[in-house]
Amino acid sequence: MNPHAHRYALYFAPPEPWRTLGDQWLGRSPETGAAVPAAPGADPRQAGWTTDPRRYGLHATLKPPFRLRPGTTPRGLDAAVRALAARTQVFDAPMQCRELRGFLAWCLADDAQALARMQALGADAVQSLDDWRAPPTETELARRRRASLSPHHEAMLARWGYPYVFDQFVFHITLSDKLHGQDLEDAKRRIEAMSAPLLREPMPVESVSLYVQPEPDAPFLVARHYGFEGGTVDCAGAVYLESAA
Repeated sequence: MNPHAHRYALYFAPPEPWRTLGDQWLGRSPETGAAVPAAPGADPRQAGWTTDPRRYGLHATLKPPFRLRPGTTPRGLDAAVRALAARTQVFDAPMQCRELRGFLAWCLADDAQALARMQALGADAVQSLDDWRAPPTETELARRRRASLSPHHEAMLARWGYPYVFDQFVFHITLSDKLHGQDLEDAKRRIEAMSAPLLREPMPVESVSLYVQPEPDAPFLVARHYGFEGGTVDCAGAVYLESAA
């Protein structure tokens, strides 16, 4: 097993009951890699609405996917994430459903304290784990540039390997592909209806999670959850953190 062939990412994995509901909506559990049946009465278009987020698994991005830099190991990355989790305090995040650039997501509500805490967590993840990140390939850079990046985004891409970090970071848990017309309207209505009971209370932010993509185009798996109180939980991708090579 060559750890430098995998891609790793630091994500926020929503806690229960958000996790079960989101996995059911997307149709797959990144903790196990198994398919998750849709809820009774689901729209038959649902699988087509969720192709891309299903491959990544339910998550919000903190440190975008990267390969390990030569000379680093998964165990070293694991230690760095443990340190990040240990210096982060639990906080609550009021949530809402939103449309972002044509896709649907759970996003932070307009709460100044939660926004500041999440921005700080995202910035810490981007900076503190960057010594483990290999530079993106030309193919990866070209894919990012299809979005017609601004000069500021281009500078972020050149320095951090991703254009939407720091002041450009918008916390979101993606729930659909880019949709249009009636599909967008119907998917939004479905997501709002299923989310309504959960949105009455803030989402607790109490851990971060390392996800791993074992090979190109493979679905992402959760390797390990890291609680801010010190505990960890291993999932299906944990085997990809054990290689020392």
